[in-house]
Amino acid sequence: MSRVDPVFAAVTAPGTPFEIGEREGLRTFVNAPSDLNELIESARRFGERTFIVDFDGPQGERRLSYAEVFAWRDRLACHLGIARGDRVAICMRNRAEWIVAFLAVIRAGGIAAMLNSRGSAAELVAMIDDVTPALVIADSERAALIREGGYRGRLLDQTEPLEDTDALPDDNARAAPHDPCAILFTSGTTGRVKGAVLSHRSLITGLLGTQLTGTMVLHNMAQQYGIAVDTMMQQVPPQAILLVSPLFHISGLGSGFLAPMLSGGKVVIMRRWDAEEAVGLIAREKVTQLSTVPTMLWDMVHKAHLTEADLSSLRNIGSGGQALPLNLLEETRKLCPHAVIGVGYGMTETSGAIAQAVGEDFLRARASAGRVLPLVDLRVVHADGSECGANESGEIMVRSAMVMNGYWNRPEDTAKALTPDGWLHTGDIGYQDQDGYIFIVDRAKDMVISGGENIYCAEVERVLCELPEITECATFGVPDERLGERLVAVVQADGLDEGAVIDWVADRLARYKAPARVVFSARPLPRNAAQKIDKIALRALWPQLASED
Repeated sequence: MSRVDPVFAAVTAPGTPFEIGEREGLRTFVNAPSDLNELIESARRFGERTFIVDFDGPQGERRLSYAEVFAWRDRLACHLGIARGDRVAICMRNRAEWIVAFLAVIRAGGIAAMLNSRGSAAELVAMIDDVTPALVIADSERAALIREGGYRGRLLDQTEPLEDTDALPDDNARAAPHDPCAILFTSGTTGRVKGAVLSHRSLITGLLGTQLTGTMVLHNMAQQYGIAVDTMMQQVPPQAILLVSPLFHISGLGSGFLAPMLSGGKVVIMRRWDAEEAVGLIAREKVTQLSTVPTMLWDMVHKAHLTEADLSSLRNIGSGGQALPLNLLEETRKLCPHAVIGVGYGMTETSGAIAQAVGEDFLRARASAGRVLPLVDLRVVHADGSECGANESGEIMVRSAMVMNGYWNRPEDTAKALTPDGWLHTGDIGYQDQDGYIFIVDRAKDMVISGGENIYCAEVERVLCELPEITECATFGVPDERLGERLVAVVQADGLDEGAVIDWVADRLARYKAPARVVFSARPLPRNAAQKIDKIALRALWPQLASED
């Protein structure tokens, strides 16, 4: 997607919705609004078209039109009682109420702080204490958990019926582009969660960038088949996406909810991942788009083969979170021959994908994480800050209007992550080839990606070290065919068994962060020259340790 590509030049030309210009030294969409709510309001035009399909209402299945969701959003906004710029924490699993809560907070001028609904009571209250919200909106289960954790502030159970109230007063004030819009929590190498502050500009740029990518794919397909773009659009089936990513993740918020909404798509919400349910929903709801991680894609492929499911409606399959194994790619192509397959690379701090490759662009470099998107500057640097050449590995750094403002209430962490001139340290090690493809080779952050979920070793080790019987410990990832990686732990301890250690972590963090295996070492753990535990040596020793234990 080079800036000299004729398709790119056409769809971003002056006067088009995707016209690109430069502001404050960054490329931006010059016709974009400054306030996310203005972009959201544009979706009212879809009226009676189905917006949300959910299976968790009082009577079971719910089908809500755009008109119904906007009416519900407006009623809820009246109940929030917040001022512009107030923070509102949202803590629910994926459901229609989550979507309505986010829309209402943005409508009322608030900042949506999205909590990991899979967290323990202590984790949830720690996040709430960090952002000191004017209000917490939760479902019944999470509301009880938050109260159990000791929170005594304002809390609205969104699963309870709303009382009638006066209409929401007109608010003529608009957010400025740099005003905070959302806070998404991401763990750090210190083991403490941090709130990445995304501005209205960063989220809007990310959303419009997603739409631009889709528009370019459409134009390229029309060109490939030698037909007019308008004709191609008439032949494209109505967009329907299966929402499987948590809404508190940037992937769920952006590509799973907001991007489809702005295009008039249907969002089919899964309460929890179940491959059999997924293939059934794809066939029944004529799902056209699926954004997922390799673990779930493997599950779905296996289930579809067993049940002879009809997945012919799928037209777009995106994978992220970890590399797409080539054998999985081939199986997916056999099962969904008409689907365009792509990969993306991004992070919470960049409001979504900063590199992407779709269709033929992806197939030309299947091991890559995509090519840098048009509104992103990227460089790969050595430890001393000097730039790497093509195919030379170093830390990936990015600068874009999509980049976060910083970490909430953490100026030191912000200063480490962002340079004074706006370059973000991604913490990922990779290289860029001569064609612009990005390849991720390692992570500078001590993090494991298991089933698409980020598990930070420092966070788990901090909890393990709170167990009195443990003398020292280390966690790291080992390869797993289905999950990509599994978190494992090596500990020195007396009077404990594996189950007790796993339960200790699971009771204090989200359960998926608990080690899948724990082995006990009778000897001190290996250390490097700096006297830090040598995880490279531990990984090499893992097969021996696991067999001896």
